[in-house]
Amino acid sequence: MWFLPLGGTGEIGMNLNLYGHAGQWLMVDCGVTFNSPLSPDYNSVVGSTQNAEILAADPAFISQQKDNLCGIVITHAHEDHIGALPQLWQRFNCPVYTTPFTAEILRRKLSTLGLADKVPVIEVQTGATINIGPFCLHWLAITHSIPEPHALVIKTAAGTVFHTADWKMDASPITGRAFKSAVFKRLAQHNITAMVCDSTNALREGFSLSETDCYNALLHVVKAATGRVVVSGFSSNVGRLISLARIAAKTGRYLALLGRSLDNMVGAARATGYWPDELTVVDASHIGYLPKEEVLVIATGSQGEPRAALSRLADDNHPLLLLEQGDLVIFSSIIIPGNEMLISRLVEKFNARNIQTLQSHDTELPIHVSGHPNRGELDLLYRWVQPQIAVPVHGEAAHLAANAEVAKAAGVPQQLTGLNGDLFVLAPAPRLWPGFTKAGRIALAR
Repeated sequence: MWFLPLGGTGEIGMNLNLYGHAGQWLMVDCGVTFNSPLSPDYNSVVGSTQNAEILAADPAFISQQKDNLCGIVITHAHEDHIGALPQLWQRFNCPVYTTPFTAEILRRKLSTLGLADKVPVIEVQTGATINIGPFCLHWLAITHSIPEPHALVIKTAAGTVFHTADWKMDASPITGRAFKSAVFKRLAQHNITAMVCDSTNALREGFSLSETDCYNALLHVVKAATGRVVVSGFSSNVGRLISLARIAAKTGRYLALLGRSLDNMVGAARATGYWPDELTVVDASHIGYLPKEEVLVIATGSQGEPRAALSRLADDNHPLLLLEQGDLVIFSSIIIPGNEMLISRLVEKFNARNIQTLQSHDTELPIHVSGHPNRGELDLLYRWVQPQIAVPVHGEAAHLAANAEVAKAAGVPQQLTGLNGDLFVLAPAPRLWPGFTKAGRIALAR
């Protein structure tokens, strides 16, 4: 049994993973990343295009043998796991398996390219077991910052892999059920060959905070505000959007959305039953006429994107809303590496107009919480699952090394760390063949 990451191992984002067995391949996720190099020489190493806004993993290896690709599985609807599929699918021409919410997001993306009726999207329910070629997949619900995140147990005649995808241990998420430890403790009975695991927060000690902690922090801040409040974060975090809608109702404010991706995400949440019926969103064209103390807006652009709603508000040229002295802008997000300067300039523009800003590093209140596990959570999961091999993914080299360190301390006998394009032979004799195929990126036009 082979594991071959083409994206997402050695970087955060752009996940594209291949599992090989019996002459066939299974793809898990097909995502994008933004063209924000994490180090000055990164682009020259992997051959990306400097003027590209969105990048995807180079799929040449698998597209050249697409007859051996038996299916594509999408674990959840974040862009770094789903975003490249609409553009790349015609190179693969195979069925896509995912759960209903992610399928709704995918179909909306496909429709913009005229592919909605061409791509076979097969919906899978939580807890289902399905066969795709020589792979038997069991779908396990996990907690993350979007509806319906799933881990996978992938069984073959050669061995069994537990693929975590993105996850955390959230005892009180806003959407979906709480993290259930018993489900993962039972995996120890299944002789897991390898655990392929998220490394995003492997450098952070302790445990991540819950989305409910973030709700309480944002409620505290909005209650104290006397002017308009604008919150910017990641559009795909439906739990955060629901929290803000509840905060608006509790503080006597009207909620409006500024940004097409937000409208699309709320629409998808409504269509799949994740948006509570009692939570209302007003027409954004009305928000500029309301008293300032009654306004709560969610705006796109937390990473300083020049054409996003938040940048237009900072430049005082948004057609639907003008901010004034005493209003508050909250960044309910992290700063993605590479975006520091863009965000700094955005904050400076607001401050120059006496508009308050609040970022997570400005306060001890958890106005943003991560959707990924800290070291304490990694340690527990390794001890519960008891895999023979740990394969850290979804991180830069330092994150992967830290994840491997946790796995070793938790008693995992072997740790394999590599980069995109390295071939991991998981069974029968675990080893790593570096540079099996060229790791690269391709530019995607918007």
